[in-house]
Amino acid sequence: MVNYLCAMQKTFKDQMGREVVVNFPPKRIISIVPSQTELLFDLGLDQEIIGLTKFCIHPIEKFATRTKVGGTKKLNIDLIKDLKPDLIIGNKEENTQRDIEELAECFPVWMSDIFTLDDAMKTIGQIGDLVNRQPEASYLNHLISAGFNDLKTLALQNKIDKKVAYLIWRKPYMAAGKNTFINDILLSNGMTNIINQERYPEIILEELETLNCELILLSSEPYPFKEKHIEEIHKAIPNAKIMLVDGEMFSWYGSRLVKAVQYFFEFQKQLY
Repeated sequence: MVNYLCAMQKTFKDQMGREVVVNFPPKRIISIVPSQTELLFDLGLDQEIIGLTKFCIHPIEKFATRTKVGGTKKLNIDLIKDLKPDLIIGNKEENTQRDIEELAECFPVWMSDIFTLDDAMKTIGQIGDLVNRQPEASYLNHLISAGFNDLKTLALQNKIDKKVAYLIWRKPYMAAGKNTFINDILLSNGMTNIINQERYPEIILEELETLNCELILLSSEPYPFKEKHIEEIHKAIPNAKIMLVDGEMFSWYGSRLVKAVQYFFEFQKQLY
């Protein structure tokens, strides 16, 4: 009976509508998305995670002891094949179609596709099902749901209503637009994204002035904005408040959202 259970196959549908057949529960997992790697460790999959990307730095003590399989958009396919995973977990935006299609020819590859906080919680639940950690996933979702509901309530009570631009890149400047996870996190904290284009458009700073931008948030990733960039942007847009923010809190959609709740409680206090 035990041998049968160990060899049992189950079929799951990923968020791109693909059917993924896995040996259940999976024992050799490679995660190729940083926020989902952190989630897997927080679900208790210490022994099962055999590979991750060079950007999967949380938790750092786990990162140091795992095989690195390249970057999210430039995977070492041969190394992944040598590791013989029984499950690979990726994301449509983070990973390239070419890499995913090549890996899917050899291994079960489950893909997420996330635009909102609700999508993120759905993903946590589905990954919990996929790796046989449903109770742990449900508890994380309970914490995230309760925390963000409180954040939304606080933003309303304190009448936070800021017109915001969230910059992710410099030379050229790029911003998080509509139809992004970052946009949904902004809304949860009383901020309205003034960038009306979808995804991550290039922008000219002077455009933000004409859009009556009140607050410009400079992310720590993927471009590492620093204090010196505040002065540079202030010259172009003197009337806006400019702040450095932790990009992981705004854009990581796994268990990092539990930590993000406390971060945004403190962050909102700066917006009153």
